[in-house]
Amino acid sequence: MIIAVDGMGGDFAPKSVVEGCIMALDEFDADIVITGKEEELKRELTNYNYTRGRIQLVDAREVIDTNEAPVMAIRKKKDSSLVKAIKLVKDKKADAVVSAGSTGAFMAGSTLILGRIKGIDRVALAPILPGKNGTFMVVDAGANVDCKPQYLVQFALMGKLYVENILNIKNPSVGLVNIGVEAEKGNELTKNAYNMLKDTELNFIGNVEPRDASNGDVNILVCDGFVGNTILKMYEGVGMNLFRMIKDEILKSNRNKLGALLLKPMFKDLKKKFDYTEYGGVCFLGANGICVKAHGSSNSKAFKNAIGNAVICHQNGITGIIKKQLSEK
Repeated sequence: MIIAVDGMGGDFAPKSVVEGCIMALDEFDADIVITGKEEELKRELTNYNYTRGRIQLVDAREVIDTNEAPVMAIRKKKDSSLVKAIKLVKDKKADAVVSAGSTGAFMAGSTLILGRIKGIDRVALAPILPGKNGTFMVVDAGANVDCKPQYLVQFALMGKLYVENILNIKNPSVGLVNIGVEAEKGNELTKNAYNMLKDTELNFIGNVEPRDASNGDVNILVCDGFVGNTILKMYEGVGMNLFRMIKDEILKSNRNKLGALLLKPMFKDLKKKFDYTEYGGVCFLGANGICVKAHGSSNSKAFKNAIGNAVICHQNGITGIIKKQLSEK
């Protein structure tokens, strides 16, 4: 198994990317090809001891920034680390690609270079988030801000196949994010999507209000990318501020500090559940190849886990499963 890695993508590249790759060698049965400025990658690699044959470098002189127009950047910067990493999968020289770079450019590249799976109109971003009663998926979480009802049905189908085969949850429940639980609530998109979803063989439980999303009682939450990205970023912000508020309260008195000391194991477990580095990367579902997007501010641990996610997706053949399922429709 070979994983292609965009060595220049992310806030802390190439340092955290290279370190994450080294960590991944010890944990996963996969070799790695890193794309990027060869001299910088070689300089970082000199800091580590590793089996030389397990990491290959592909020189790429350009870097796609997050403020560039995604489609234009993919088309113009053929010598970028992101484009070259995706092309390794296209040319069957790698089994998956991982990047912490521009989400828009990565999505555009996965669509333009790898193409979409037949029967899928849009590639979707599908993060797994922690909930009170279990983890849950949000799809789409930002790849498509404008959607048609049939896109949401496709998102739900791909989400089901991922959750069943990667998370081992059989017949997962699917909910439609809406402003109320009643079938007639929402805009034209959600009303039409509701009617289409209830006529599928999916385990569709109806509308789910955002305030109930964090319960984790529904395995897959379906929405357009505008709503999904808002949920994702609001969730991240609330999580970070909640822990800051708790810390501020603890520091107010010695009694609070003593209580916190007794509760330290509980706080540690809770913080781990909300730590994005534990979850690694997010899959672009619908791309004709395994594409895993790591968080832009990923440290080495997060990047290592993103590679791990790519390995698991390849081992379970998720792209082939989606293709097969759609061919039977």
